[in-house]
Amino acid sequence: MSSVADVFAGSGPLARVLDGYRPRRDQQAMAEAVADALDARSQLVVEAGTGIGKTFAYLVPALFSGRHVIVSTATRTLQDQIFHRDLPLLARALGQPVRTALLKGRANYLCRHRLALALAAPEIEGLDRSRRRLLARIERWGRQTIAGDIGELESVPEQDAIWPVATSTRDNCLGQPCPEFAACHVVRARREAQAAQLVVVNHHLLLADMALREEGFGELLPGADAVILDEAHQFPEIAAQFFGLRVGERALKALGRDALAELTRAGLLEAGARGLLAEVERATESLGRSLAGLGDRIDWAALPDAVPEGAADLRAALGALAEAFESPALESAGVRQCGRRAREAGERLGGILEPGEDTGIRWAETGARSWSLEFTPFEVAERLKAQVEARPCAWVYTSATLAVGSDFSHFTRRVGAEGARTLLLPSPFDYESMSRLYLPAGLPDPAAPGYTAAVIAAALPLIRAAGGRSFVLFTSHRSLAEGARVLRAELSSADPFPVLVQGEAPRDVLLRRFRELGNAVLLGTSSFWEGVDVRGPSLSLVVIDKLPFAPPDDPVLKARLEGLKRTGHNGFKDYQLPQAVLALKQGVGRLIRDPADFGVVLLADPRLVTRSYGRAFLASLPPMTVTRDAAEAAAFLRHHLGALAPAIAR
Repeated sequence: MSSVADVFAGSGPLARVLDGYRPRRDQQAMAEAVADALDARSQLVVEAGTGIGKTFAYLVPALFSGRHVIVSTATRTLQDQIFHRDLPLLARALGQPVRTALLKGRANYLCRHRLALALAAPEIEGLDRSRRRLLARIERWGRQTIAGDIGELESVPEQDAIWPVATSTRDNCLGQPCPEFAACHVVRARREAQAAQLVVVNHHLLLADMALREEGFGELLPGADAVILDEAHQFPEIAAQFFGLRVGERALKALGRDALAELTRAGLLEAGARGLLAEVERATESLGRSLAGLGDRIDWAALPDAVPEGAADLRAALGALAEAFESPALESAGVRQCGRRAREAGERLGGILEPGEDTGIRWAETGARSWSLEFTPFEVAERLKAQVEARPCAWVYTSATLAVGSDFSHFTRRVGAEGARTLLLPSPFDYESMSRLYLPAGLPDPAAPGYTAAVIAAALPLIRAAGGRSFVLFTSHRSLAEGARVLRAELSSADPFPVLVQGEAPRDVLLRRFRELGNAVLLGTSSFWEGVDVRGPSLSLVVIDKLPFAPPDDPVLKARLEGLKRTGHNGFKDYQLPQAVLALKQGVGRLIRDPADFGVVLLADPRLVTRSYGRAFLASLPPMTVTRDAAEAAAFLRHHLGALAPAIAR
């Protein structure tokens, strides 16, 4: 085989292994652009619309090149798809063995040491009888597993609260001093990754490898010839979180439990150690009381004096604990590790209390069960740019949503890749004939009382025309709760549509039930705007209540806007508007996932037609036929669903 293009030819290897394969011009164009970037060790940014086949378009040149390539995704779902489905198929098609590896974060692998601690003293973890039975099930599986990937144990869901007891984090991993280091699943996975030609990781791991040199583990990036980031639209936000500072109640309580377990195991649980742990616990709870009732996210300047005073008190308690537990005289590596964690938590608190030069914003977040103090940098582009320039390899960024219209500058500026080549490849799907964009007339301003009820009233005739089969997406949890209440009140016994609401069951469970039912209405917020793939008539209507602008009082948004202001940029035009456009593209993208898909998108927000910036949103959406007539949109749904009625009945 002489070139990447030959792989995608109508008589090429992909055609021989994929039923119904047809060459796609834009897929080949993307593959050739990726191949060029690999050869030149340059930067490339590609927006590839749904249906392009972007995964194969970057995997083929990556495998064909013979170079050491890192592929990074934002989600474990895509990681697993690439490693378990796409790579084996392509290796078979190309007829060449390729050494690949899948590397996830520590929390995805069984930690033998932490499992042993929990089994020895389950009462310290607060495990009741049913949780102890789950732990015993994990212990039996742990004796048999080779990879230690918790996804193998299907009888214990990956989201189950038992897993943090039997897995590790960067904070509580002991590294080389761990008594189970020789059998460590994370160490094994890292070694396999270093020896592989192509490694599939996630953005968090990639950022850790860029910025941290974790003790006891080799780095991935120094040996890489190329880094390909799929779902790249999420990368700037993840990077901003990664380069910030955070001290939270849950981590502090976990530190206390782990220290108690390690002290008990080492026979060192004496009065002095108990006193130090009790002082950290007291300071943690006192700070929590100071934050109670202040709101979800609070600017540092709006906090009462008791909060920074309590944080300073907690910092001192953590320092005393660290000084005692990090003593070289202690023979327990676990206890010393807890001391290191206390020291690092104290240092992060110090960075939040005394951030030095004004490069970010400080804030607090409170929830029903925990609190955190945070520092978010104004911008991370320069740090990312420095990391990229320090490693002379190819960098490819791709997603279905990177450009605003045809402009990539918002994304490239945020990742420090202003000089990258850009490529915009629209979806090959026939949106004009297979979809409608319905913009209802007469809705009130989104800030007006009763707006959510008006959205449901506008959507209900289309939900009925679709026979359910709908996503109703909201921009806030408050609107979601009101929308669910109104919809359930409006539905009658003549409307046999199951209503599924985010928060009433885990996300994966809701999606599975939605697919199985075939006529459900699912109401959700941000977690359902992207990364959700429902093909076929089960999803024929997507309703979006408002343009997805971030809340103006959000401290993280304020940090971004302040950073832009300092560099002479316009916060609304250069950040808020592009971010909302990209988020809307993601939400609209839930509808058409396959060439045979059809349906209606209802965008309720009247600002699309009453404000000048509405044109930026509409120009960035797929070329759907626009209507303002509810009867036309409903007729479109009934026509297409009627044509499929026999198949749906079967």
